[in-house]
Amino acid sequence: MPSLTLTFANKINESLQVGDTAYCLDSAVGSVVRELGVITSPLSTTQIQITVASTLVLPIASSFIFFSKDNKANLSSLVGYYAEVELTNDSTSSAELFTVSAEMVESSK
Repeated sequence: MPSLTLTFANKINESLQVGDTAYCLDSAVGSVVRELGVITSPLSTTQIQITVASTLVLPIASSFIFFSKDNKANLSSLVGYYAEVELTNDSTSSAELFTVSAEMVESSK
């Protein structure tokens, strides 16, 4: 698949990772968000490389470029052996708490 290298004037967000999906918003074309492709390599603090589909329309210089993470890889829950929760009501009127829940995963065994 073809690749596209984008260079930015400012530093790229530190949370960018390989596998994130890059998008662009061209304000000159309208408020249409287009998917650019999957980020294959952060080349430097100002450059990224993207694997793109062959039908890609290249972004223009004024495009807003952003990325999203794969939520399957970046989901997490509480880990560990101990958790403590304190709930407070700072209002002067009464409040009713219907439920509290948490999803926990043992972090080691």
